[in-house]
Amino acid sequence: MARTLAQVYRRFGEVDAAGSSTLYERVAIALSESGEALRAIENAPARKRNPALVLAALHDLALAGAAPALAAAYAEADGDAAADAAIDTLLRKTDAVVAIVVQRRLRTNETGRCAVLYPAIAEAARRVGASAIGLIDVGCSAGLNLNVDRVGITYTNGQELGDAESPVRMVCSVVGDRPIPTRAMPEVVARIGIDPDPVDVTDAEDARWLRACLWPDQSDQQQRLDAEMALAATTPPLLLRGEAVEVLPDALSRVPEGVLPVVTTTWALSGLSLENRLRFLYHLDEAATDRPVAWVSAEGVGVAPAIPTFGDRRASGHSVLGVAVFEHSALHAEGVGRSWSQGRMLSWLA
Repeated sequence: MARTLAQVYRRFGEVDAAGSSTLYERVAIALSESGEALRAIENAPARKRNPALVLAALHDLALAGAAPALAAAYAEADGDAAADAAIDTLLRKTDAVVAIVVQRRLRTNETGRCAVLYPAIAEAARRVGASAIGLIDVGCSAGLNLNVDRVGITYTNGQELGDAESPVRMVCSVVGDRPIPTRAMPEVVARIGIDPDPVDVTDAEDARWLRACLWPDQSDQQQRLDAEMALAATTPPLLLRGEAVEVLPDALSRVPEGVLPVVTTTWALSGLSLENRLRFLYHLDEAATDRPVAWVSAEGVGVAPAIPTFGDRRASGHSVLGVAVFEHSALHAEGVGRSWSQGRMLSWLA
């Protein structure tokens, strides 16, 4: 049986936000108990009523100075005041909230993805013998993962990768006793992102929306995102607008000759039909007629076509890290690890 909107918001507060955000736990439950607030949310299209997106829209208004009471409550971490202010803002600015959720998509720019991408990209380059690579990130959002070589990564077993002097730092927990390969990634000479609605970190409104998608009491993540956006702004990537299967051939053609194209997908393929996932694979194979093409994937078990899954069951709670090389009409694909929590935990198996 489909849940009512009130049940959806209560569940978000009691399950999704509980233990992670006391502010959103309180606000979501308050929204679920307000008939007026729920009716205001129903002004948005049905697919745009989900709690995370509506709360991000309210947060965006607070960051923009259009909801000062809500901004103050968030700054003071006052859950009761935030709940009252969120309902008041939603009722007074229903049209503005609806306009934001219709225009925007929820963004989750997790830097932890770099911790699983770095060793896999370096491994793909090693297998081809590449001295330079061009990165193509599918579902790139703001293209922050395209700076994978420019961040500093520390693994809990003491290993380090990336740029030790980088202002962007991340930590990844190592599962098991197998070490992470410490091979350095080759020089990155092209950074290209593909997204249906890419985000430009040099645009003030786009940058604010990325901040709004983070929960207001996640100050560490806010600081990390600011550092990431500042780093990305120093060398903005080329962002191509469109669906992956349509834009991928153009992106591949933009990688200079003599350079290995490395396409990365991190939890991006599950939104594609099986037919389009196979078309994605076809485009990679087609581009490998004259030079090798590599694909590094971190996707749910069984989501990435042709990537072995270690016999793991679908929906098993972790993802498979895959490395595939297309060369001379041949495909060599291997699962090289398992990942949990959007890249915060990694078990290297290759």
